[in-house]
Amino acid sequence: MVKLFKSLLNFIYPAVCPVCGDLVDAHGSLCGKCWSRFNWISNPKCFKCGYPFPADLDLGSTPLCPHCASGECDLDFIRSACVYDDVSKNIMLPFKHASQLKYQALMSKVMINCLRDLNLEVDVVLPVPLAYKRIFKRGYNQATLLAKPIAKHFNAVLDVDSVSRKYRQDMGHKSTKQRRENVRGVFSVKNKDNIRGKKILIVDDVMTSGATFYELNRVLRKAGASAVYAVSFCRVVHAI
Repeated sequence: MVKLFKSLLNFIYPAVCPVCGDLVDAHGSLCGKCWSRFNWISNPKCFKCGYPFPADLDLGSTPLCPHCASGECDLDFIRSACVYDDVSKNIMLPFKHASQLKYQALMSKVMINCLRDLNLEVDVVLPVPLAYKRIFKRGYNQATLLAKPIAKHFNAVLDVDSVSRKYRQDMGHKSTKQRRENVRGVFSVKNKDNIRGKKILIVDDVMTSGATFYELNRVLRKAGASAVYAVSFCRVVHAI
């Protein structure tokens, strides 16, 4: 009966590529042509933060970028599905700011896929909180939409209540140092019992400087989290 119902739904609402509209095998999938346009992050990459290295480098099984080698990354692991560029931003920005929610399934799917090499155990999935003023203006928290299927995949608790965020102006084109200063102190843990001793996966749409992930990691560790990971759909790649 379930298979029949799914077949009927697929007939009425056929799976199409969310970018170009061509028919695909499954909902939330890209057609081959659109898939090839993305700069997907694969090996070689930093084992800890997932920073992509040039494809022709042989760096062993657990290479570290200079930032992680020097101890600048306090999170256990960070992963991103693709590089932020003219292709990925044409999905990420409309999803984030223009209610183009048709991209949600695709984005969550590739984010789950980019975590597979880590074999993580996750207790809590935490979408990066938005300030109430920003949620009221936008109508939704895009990180929460991405986090729902990720939490389901890990059979983990989706926690949207334990951490709150103060409103501050957008970070725009600020430097890494300015971003870290701007986000310092914006998060607070309201329920430490939901955090203490837990392995937590933070979810966001884009990683720019890592400032948001680092600050959330700081407050979660202070509240007793035993491990903190982070994942984003795309990330800005700076020269290092």
